[in-house]
Amino acid sequence: MKISDVKVYPTWVGTRNQLIVKVETDEGIYGWGESGLSGREQAVAGAVIHYREWLIGRDPREIGRLWQEMYRSQYFEGGRVLTAAISAIDVALHDVVGKALGVPVYQLLGGKQRELVPCFATTGAPDLETLVANSKLLLEKGWNVIRVGSAQRKKNDDELLFEPRETIGITASWLTELRQELGPDPVLGIDYHHRLTVAETASFCQKMPPGTLDFLEEPIRDECPEAYESLRTMTDVPFAIGEEFASKWQFQPYLERGITQFARLDVCNVGGLTESMKVASLAETHYIDLMPHNPLGPICTAASVHLAAAVPNFSWLEHRVTPTEDVTFLDEDLFPVQCELEGSMLKVPEGPGLGVEFNEELAKEQAFKFWEAPHLHRHDGSYTNW
Repeated sequence: MKISDVKVYPTWVGTRNQLIVKVETDEGIYGWGESGLSGREQAVAGAVIHYREWLIGRDPREIGRLWQEMYRSQYFEGGRVLTAAISAIDVALHDVVGKALGVPVYQLLGGKQRELVPCFATTGAPDLETLVANSKLLLEKGWNVIRVGSAQRKKNDDELLFEPRETIGITASWLTELRQELGPDPVLGIDYHHRLTVAETASFCQKMPPGTLDFLEEPIRDECPEAYESLRTMTDVPFAIGEEFASKWQFQPYLERGITQFARLDVCNVGGLTESMKVASLAETHYIDLMPHNPLGPICTAASVHLAAAVPNFSWLEHRVTPTEDVTFLDEDLFPVQCELEGSMLKVPEGPGLGVEFNEELAKEQAFKFWEAPHLHRHDGSYTNW
């Protein structure tokens, strides 16, 4: 079996683009992959097209060897654009091999360790009362792991205004009230989307009683592990970090130095299933569970489900279709076959490959549209993280 073509589909799905990659073979078997670098799809597409030039004619079953060649062949190894391209190709290769052997992808990863994959829900609200109501609805529907976003006092109509210090007091107050309303049992966390500094994060955590939060996701940027180590001395709230990491090497200091307690691995950014299994093994040696990042499409979801099925150290998978949220990333017309939700868990597909299909003809009608994440600013006009 040889790779006969690698096709790239930058496709508008709902409110964002998804970059879908198809690997075709001379035996008619094909596989689907997805890049996770939202907002930079054209850059990733260029990298995939470059890899295509020498992938054609190669054996798709040599997944590990092809990964090493893609990663190391340009001498300047790594980087999020390149690993996002490698991720999409790697996932598609696993889909090809699973189909060729007539087995689900999880069998290629060592076999299934769980039948269902637990998920967490994301919810938010413009006021505390609605946030409490949304959270209680999730609990009633069986979603007992809940993530919220930060509150924000809006003093004008400027949707791009975000002043970090103005959010931490009200957010801490809401979370304290929410924990009292929900009781001690549900898992409660917050994603601060790397919008804070070390000092702001410490102040935020110190404004809440111990036990309020079960995890704090990405409060500061991740380039500097030492900054997180400093923050670790100021709060005992467990951290969930890693959705932006593009290799096992970026994960290494966070896992080995006890900086994070949940590994927010993104299969479609970190280097595909090949690299994800290595990160999972490294995390397992430190008794840290995976909590995969997954705000993307059905292909990333399927790849994440197969990974979750195959590893022992797993907590919850991000899923964006819940009783309080229904993003448009999981378009059933574009993806007529995708993972099924059973309550708050995703069923592990049992058919050959990933268990997802993509409508190429419809994708041609939903071509790439320029999309950029909001460029937020503070009161003084300076730029701040989205």
